Amino acid sequence: MAGPERRFVARSELPVDRETAFAWHDRPGALPRLSPPFLPAEVAEPGRGLAEGSRVVLRLPVGPLRGRLAPRWVAEHTRYDPPREFVDVQRSGPFARFAHRHRFEDLGPGRSALVDDIAYRVPLGRLGEAVAGRTVRRTLAAMFAYRHRVTREDLAAHAAKEVDPMHVVVTGASGLIGRALSAFLTTGGHTVTRLVRREPSGPDEARWDPAAGTVDREALARADAVIHLAGEGIAERRWSDAQKRRIRDSRVDGTRTIAQALAALGDDAPRTLVCASAVGYYGDRGDAELDEASAPGEGFLADVVRDWEAAADPAREAGIRTAHVRIGIVQDPAGGALGKVLPLFRLGLGGRLGSGRQWWSWVSRDDVVGILHHALTTPEVEGPINATAPEPVTNAEWTRVLGRVLGRPTVLPVPALGPKVLLGGELAQELLFTSARVRPRRAEETGYVFRHPDLEGALRFLLGRDQAPS
Repeated sequence: MAGPERRFVARSELPVDRETAFAWHDRPGALPRLSPPFLPAEVAEPGRGLAEGSRVVLRLPVGPLRGRLAPRWVAEHTRYDPPREFVDVQRSGPFARFAHRHRFEDLGPGRSALVDDIAYRVPLGRLGEAVAGRTVRRTLAAMFAYRHRVTREDLAAHAAKEVDPMHVVVTGASGLIGRALSAFLTTGGHTVTRLVRREPSGPDEARWDPAAGTVDREALARADAVIHLAGEGIAERRWSDAQKRRIRDSRVDGTRTIAQALAALGDDAPRTLVCASAVGYYGDRGDAELDEASAPGEGFLADVVRDWEAAADPAREAGIRTAHVRIGIVQDPAGGALGKVLPLFRLGLGGRLGSGRQWWSWVSRDDVVGILHHALTTPEVEGPINATAPEPVTNAEWTRVLGRVLGRPTVLPVPALGPKVLLGGELAQELLFTSARVRPRRAEETGYVFRHPDLEGALRFLLGRDQAPS
């Protein structure tokens, strides 16, 4: 016997007219921006936008079932009526029925409302409703709280800048930050060209080889700006001498390749270069408050970051505005420090690292994206700018807050010896036990408004424990 049909409705007011809101959803990048990190889904086939008949295929990882083994969700767009609404329905997937109507209401000049109206049935009829109905409703509420907040804040961020659409070349576009940034820029109406090391697979890609010092200069000349994010992962493997060389060379050589190529373009060069950097610049500084005017610290990462930033000098000397975004400990359940420890914390096995007194200068993924966008579009931002939340916390406080958000105990401290044996002493020390109390002074002075200024609010949003949409 078929179970009851349920309806879920979420409504939010947006700070733009409905034409702008609809266009945001109709651009490349909308689906990645709207995919919650606490409900991972892989886009197997992105479809042809929102046009009627276009199909999107998602893979839904379940336990060890990932990639081609993961269950599929196939959604087909069945109505396209800009700027009023579009509709998609499930053709195959986890629900017995799922029809999703996206409506855009006109609320007057510069204002609109987004309404997500979903009719669905869970599988297995009344039994499925009894077993899973409550979980489905809770999941939909968390998902659309996330989606509506991202939509509101992305639209507000783009509207606040009032810049013409730009053509931006991005390196490292396949990484955690690069994917989010590319989606943010394209939904905002900008064009993104990704620099890749393989043969380009489409018009939105161009070739470069940082080890050989080569890059497609024609792609650079067509751009208004370059955002350089590429670099070997710091914690991908234990630090041997060879791995430390790879970490340094990937950053220094890559930045030098971009900077020299831009300088060689002369009057045809993009006007802005934004480079990723890291708070590792400051080294281990105990309880001292640090900002962009602070001197560099000591240690391997501090040395790498100093050389990394200096490698951009050819662009700076050529008159290209150059900014270095010193990124803190990124909070994202899909990767980074948070992603690695979540399984332990969810089991109630998380705890502070060593004494827990070391300062962790954390930042949400979307605030990293936001500060990169701020550096891109704010002419007075030049030189270093810290991408860290306004209130750094100690590792002990970070541990307590994550436990509270998850509703799990955090009473088991992790002795410093454990990570040092697992990761190697130098890597563990610099990654986990170094203390850097970094403030985002330059971002605040130039008017950046943080989406996630406090840790608990950030973690609740990222882990799907935020409030329902308003």
